[in-house]
Amino acid sequence: MTTHEILIKAQEGKLALALSGAEVKTRALEYMADSLLENADDILAANARDMDAARGHITDVMLDRLYLNAQRVADMADGIRQVAALPDPVGRVLARVERPNGLVIEKVSVPMGVVAIIYESRPNVTSDAAALAVKSGNACILRSGREAWGSCHAIVNALRQGLQKAGLPESAVSLIEDTSHTSGTELMSANGLVDLLIPRGGAGLIRACVENATVPCIQTGTGICHIYVDKDADQAKALRIIENAKTQRPSVCNAEEVCLVHQNIAAQFLPALRETLVEKREAAGLPPVELRLDAQAAAVIPGTPAGERDFDTEFLDYILAVAVVPDAQSAIGHIARHSTKHSDAIITENSDTAAQFTAQVDSAAVYVNASTRFTDGGVFGLGCEMGISTQKLHARGPMGLEELCSYKYVIHGDGQIR
Repeated sequence: MTTHEILIKAQEGKLALALSGAEVKTRALEYMADSLLENADDILAANARDMDAARGHITDVMLDRLYLNAQRVADMADGIRQVAALPDPVGRVLARVERPNGLVIEKVSVPMGVVAIIYESRPNVTSDAAALAVKSGNACILRSGREAWGSCHAIVNALRQGLQKAGLPESAVSLIEDTSHTSGTELMSANGLVDLLIPRGGAGLIRACVENATVPCIQTGTGICHIYVDKDADQAKALRIIENAKTQRPSVCNAEEVCLVHQNIAAQFLPALRETLVEKREAAGLPPVELRLDAQAAAVIPGTPAGERDFDTEFLDYILAVAVVPDAQSAIGHIARHSTKHSDAIITENSDTAAQFTAQVDSAAVYVNASTRFTDGGVFGLGCEMGISTQKLHARGPMGLEELCSYKYVIHGDGQIR
């Protein structure tokens, strides 16, 4: 089907979901999770073909984003079940007021309509997005990257079997067949057919959508995530947190990209940082982290001199930009200049400095003594996420069910006229 035909068919799914009650949607999600597991062999076979085609064309870190195994498919099904178990967001009365003239005015949560998601090489986004859309009463149009299309197609086929079993139309969840730039442009300009566009991917994709979309668009996050190690930090704690934030899964948007260190502890902390991220990892046969150092850090430990853009780059790899700063206020200023307002953290045992940091750092998620890797819809109790919004209208941070709803006013009267 052409992209336009898929958009037209999605209107049927939009209507069917809008008219479905909570029980129907929950049952559909349970069937969708079952179907993922039942079709796991087909999904993994498609993913193996995608992996074979992608090798040599994308980095090993990006291959990890693309890769599926039985456990990851099971995790996708579990994510759907977690969404199914959440309260239905549709029809909730958000506010109610009775006016002096007797009118009762209710602000009621309603679905967006048709939500389109443009994403790259992460097949699990397919099931996460579909689950959140169905639960919130929205039809979902998915446009994956070329590298992941076979995997995503197999996943969507499984999800559609679940929808059919629940008596809902397949068009409630659709995958765009054209992976060229043309289909992305069509979604960006599908006024009247797309109610919300969400890009999930690298800076180039997000910039293209934000700059060119004529449909409503949510800016989701490139993550230039910072961790500032204060002079009053527990340094052993800081090393554990940084190792997790940088190396546990470097290809994701909540991985740490920049480490800022207070000058008073730089001589002690930076050698320990290098030992943790470089020497110990090399000895264990793990990929070492390349440290890109500003002049002050380079005077303490060996590494790669930081380039002009290194503090403004989402590496998504085993690379960490490191700078020494004179104090917490300077760290806050550095973050204000370079952060993408995704997730930033301070490591300190000083509660006053922590309060200063959380009050002044203007990011969607601000951490004290914890890894930035926790910025995730599932971890935040949202089941899963549609993306991490780095803007302020209308959603910020991990986007769950509530962020996929709008609202309308319902007014009850008894013959009042104005």
